[in-house]
Amino acid sequence: MNLNEETIQAWVDKTLFTYHWWLGVILIIVPYILWFKFRKRKSADRLHYAGLFVALASSTLDYVGTFFGLWKYDYEVIPIVPTYTPFSFAILPITVMFILQIKPKINPFLKAFAFAVFSLIALPIVKGIGIYDPVKWNYFYSFIIQYIMYLIAHYLGTRNRFAELKDQK
Repeated sequence: MNLNEETIQAWVDKTLFTYHWWLGVILIIVPYILWFKFRKRKSADRLHYAGLFVALASSTLDYVGTFFGLWKYDYEVIPIVPTYTPFSFAILPITVMFILQIKPKINPFLKAFAFAVFSLIALPIVKGIGIYDPVKWNYFYSFIIQYIMYLIAHYLGTRNRFAELKDQK
């Protein structure tokens, strides 16, 4: 048996259909249901643009952090994805999209602060549940990263430099 097969088998034996796995599945499905129900449809494209940035940035940073052993996840929802899927592809991008659409005139630095505080609350909770282990990581680093990530997403989601794709003569 090769290493990939052993990894999949270990995931099936120790993770699949456990309480932690079901929690991860719920943390993916519920945010998307809420998003599809409460999103501002007329602004969805620009919000999705910002959300895509957050998903790509967070999954890349998550991959780098787990690769270098800064933190680890003990219960992956999808074994072939090296990041915790509910955070990178559901919770973080959808939270940013909701924050962007709610009270759009509020100072983005205040919104970034609120989003970053979210990480200071959420990370100890998922550590306590046993999903996340900050091996060589300080929660304050996540605060700074989330703060900057929100500001970039805000910039991307509020810019107006998109032209229609038409033949230009």
